[in-house]
Amino acid sequence: MIEVNDIYKSFGDNEVLRGISANFEPGKISLIIGGSGSGKSTLLKCMVGLHEPNKGKVLYQKQDFTRLNFEERIPIRKEIGMLFQNSALFDSMTVEENITFPLQMFSEMSNKERIERANFCLERVNLEGRNKLFPAELSGGMKKRVGIARAIAMTPKYLFCDEPNSGLDPRTSIVIDELIQDITEEYNTTTVVVTHDMNSVMGIGQYILFLYQGEKKWEGSNKEIAHSDVEELNDFVFASPFMKIAKEKF
Repeated sequence: MIEVNDIYKSFGDNEVLRGISANFEPGKISLIIGGSGSGKSTLLKCMVGLHEPNKGKVLYQKQDFTRLNFEERIPIRKEIGMLFQNSALFDSMTVEENITFPLQMFSEMSNKERIERANFCLERVNLEGRNKLFPAELSGGMKKRVGIARAIAMTPKYLFCDEPNSGLDPRTSIVIDELIQDITEEYNTTTVVVTHDMNSVMGIGQYILFLYQGEKKWEGSNKEIAHSDVEELNDFVFASPFMKIAKEKF
């Protein structure tokens, strides 16, 4: 369980987050959605410690992460997997080396054990035998899958994904969503995804947090979102003709 309590975050005079509170449960995919500048990526960065909130708390299993120093945060950070928007693979490393990198940093595995774990993770994302390829030899979807393999290498309790479907075609996006869903269920992971992809929202959004201009405007599930009476949420969700047609079927 991750609890976010009354989070405020400013950059100079620009107040990006204003009093955000939410609970993110294990075994469930939680989505943070909102338009550009709504504060969704800033909230995620506050949750993982890339930004420090000006006010409020982030609790991991009731432990106040925001009050811990760098050394005290290490045990929690070892339990976090992160999938970045651009995959953030090391171009000079092979697929295998990218996946084993966190294992070298944070585990006491032998080299043989690290390679075995990399093979398992590659099999998990359907990329068996691609160990020696470099990122430049991969498609965008394959890079995202390698990013997921690296994110789960340490068997994380918490998985954070920042725009995992950005730049992908619809079919590949579905593959990525299904992988995230399978991993969340298999490992009972607390999974938090920042996205603007409405296919993801309707497909895997078990809990959805909608931000608007730095404030929490709505929370609920993908089964409830179509029936919201929040004007800002409806404008965001049903902006496209496709979603307007979909709304009529609910």
